[in-house]
Amino acid sequence: MAKLIIRRLLLGLVTMWVVSLMVFGTTEVLPGDVATAILGQSATPEALKAIREELGLDRPALIRYIEWLGDLATGNLGESLATGRQVTELINERLGKTLILATMTAALAVPLAIFLGLISAVFPGSLMDRGISTGTLALVSVPEFFIASLLVLIFSVILNWLPAISYITSDQSLLKMLRNLTLPIMTLTASIMAHMTRMTRTAVLNVTSSSYIEMAILKGVPRLQIVLKHALLNALSPIFNVVALNLAYLISGVVIVETVFAYPGIAKLMVDAVSTRDIPLVQACAMLFCGTYVGLNLLADLFSILCNPRLRIPK
Repeated sequence: MAKLIIRRLLLGLVTMWVVSLMVFGTTEVLPGDVATAILGQSATPEALKAIREELGLDRPALIRYIEWLGDLATGNLGESLATGRQVTELINERLGKTLILATMTAALAVPLAIFLGLISAVFPGSLMDRGISTGTLALVSVPEFFIASLLVLIFSVILNWLPAISYITSDQSLLKMLRNLTLPIMTLTASIMAHMTRMTRTAVLNVTSSSYIEMAILKGVPRLQIVLKHALLNALSPIFNVVALNLAYLISGVVIVETVFAYPGIAKLMVDAVSTRDIPLVQACAMLFCGTYVGLNLLADLFSILCNPRLRIPK
């Protein structure tokens, strides 16, 4: 067990290093730079050269990567080239808002998805199962920006029930916060619930085709008891994997949702950093997103190993 955990940790570190190479290399080839963004298009070549030297952008890329990687390993994310503030401060200001949105969405989407997936698995082929499958397939096929735009059109423009722009402050009441976050929560729930529902249904139905489930059916055990008591526990591993991936998406993949609703989260911060060519901030946000995916995938692997003893034995 210890060897498996150490192996997963080492694999996660290697993944983070490879992603750091990709992030640094990608930001290097972005058109334009922060010097042009600060001084404007009318800046003289001498002024651009001076500010690049001041910001350290004139040094070789390899040296800057090694220094950046060393600072990243020690938790020093550097300063924002656009604002001069510490990157850590900028991220801390926005990360809490994204976590609030992700937590509320997960609290609604995960139980609802598992419940709908179990209902489909308990009554396969029924009218309810076909309705859930059709609905989730439609949600998977529809892009997020369309769902968000449709919700804004219905609830903000036509009915005028909910605000189209989501913004929260520390002095807001819980009721007002929920009202402001309703539309982005509904959009994210519709996006991630479909995947988890379909995976829950598929995982449970795969387990129900096992021999011991067939024996329970022959003994006359009710199907609801078979699914909840015998099949669900053995299907938790793939269900937890897809839940972990969708939770990671709630942290790092909400760029479109935060942009549509002008929500001041970490994804919106990264979009603004790209527009201003704020390379240290872009790199820090990208590594934060990668770390979230790697960490949650590691937790999913460990949970799978704990749930399935066969995975503890190397083949």
